[in-house]
Amino acid sequence: MRVAVVGAGISGLVAAYRLRVALGSELELVLVDRRERVGGVLYTGELAGQPMDLGAEAFVGRRPEIPALLRELGLEDQLVHPAGRRPLIWSGGAAHPMPEGTLMGIPARADSVAGLVDEATLTRIRDEPTRPLEWTPGADVSVAELVGERFGEQVVARSVDPLLGGVYAGLANSIGVRSALPTLAAALDAGAPNLTEAVGRALPPPSTAPVFGGIRDGYRVLLDALFAAATPEFFTGTPVTDLSRTAHGWLLEPIGTVDAVILATPAPVTAALLRTVAPEAAHVAAGIDLSSSAVVALALPRDTPLPDNSGILVATGESLRAKAFTLSSRKWPHLADRDVAILRASFGRFGDTTPLTWSDEDLTAVTIEDLATVTGVETRPVDTLVQRWPDGLPQYAPDHATRVSTIESSVVALPGVAVTGAYLHGVGVPACSASATAAATRILTHLS
Repeated sequence: MRVAVVGAGISGLVAAYRLRVALGSELELVLVDRRERVGGVLYTGELAGQPMDLGAEAFVGRRPEIPALLRELGLEDQLVHPAGRRPLIWSGGAAHPMPEGTLMGIPARADSVAGLVDEATLTRIRDEPTRPLEWTPGADVSVAELVGERFGEQVVARSVDPLLGGVYAGLANSIGVRSALPTLAAALDAGAPNLTEAVGRALPPPSTAPVFGGIRDGYRVLLDALFAAATPEFFTGTPVTDLSRTAHGWLLEPIGTVDAVILATPAPVTAALLRTVAPEAAHVAAGIDLSSSAVVALALPRDTPLPDNSGILVATGESLRAKAFTLSSRKWPHLADRDVAILRASFGRFGDTTPLTWSDEDLTAVTIEDLATVTGVETRPVDTLVQRWPDGLPQYAPDHATRVSTIESSVVALPGVAVTGAYLHGVGVPACSASATAAATRILTHLS
């Protein structure tokens, strides 16, 4: 049996690993990627001689997929958790504690955002339960439309946008409620009479379990282990240009014929490959927007007096160029042990690719300037790293679930083809792992 996995990001690697575990030496496994390395938008570089993640640096710890995968691969000792410090929000030219008792920044009560928004907005939040709510079960709107209408634009710009920007590199007006906040949509569908009550119902129950997890030596540890376990024939720097049927399988250009194929590629690439064999799926996938971003990592003198917080998120409309700072040495205990203080700055939101056009030197200089603005700390880095992510993250616009359903139902009609990736059921690493496992299961069922 010859199976190809197109795309060597985390989705492709997990899918390849699952196929190898299930089929062993019977499988001729081909992995192909247009890049020269595995990992896709996960990448671990070297900062001051130590590993540093320049893509995602954490995953949702309450989901089981990544801890389970680390155990399978014998990497349990690589699992780490944050120190528990909370971030700040930079709004109105000042730092504010991140609100508590919110769902992705949407408050369950007015006092959660007291000090972050003005008195008129607080009154609007308090009065919200008295205003009729129009919601059709199964409907979807942007997070900005729902929250802005019920709680006001300040809540969107100062509390919701900073958090959504970290997850999707987008804004509340580019992200749909149903995909980003499924528990909130479920509460509204179930008849919550107002947004305040819906948020209260949707909040997760109190828990002492860590919200996030990370990998001590960076994501490359997981990526390398998956690749080693899958033992594929790997074609690097090789864009796949066409997918077509054969009498008994599929023809991938320029790879050749295969019995089955998993497309673990970004939405636009998937659309191009499906254009002749599943035109409806291709059309829908091509309509999924992507957001670009850049990350600047700084190693600073160890005694740099950074705030005792996990990071600083920037509200929409501020004069800063950076959208967020992760104070990595404060956030992660294993990084606090290093000889330098480490932080990451993030740039770029949906619709704004300007930061990606700046030189490495300009991005670094802007990072240092903005850092001085939000912390009062003026410093000179010991080392720097810059990483750009053009079209790195899909935007889960309103009715995204409908789009995904159309894509997947169209692909069901293609025997021996499966799709996976961050544009389907979640941009986080656990969601990608779950999607990849489902794609591999579909192929295994077909082959059997």
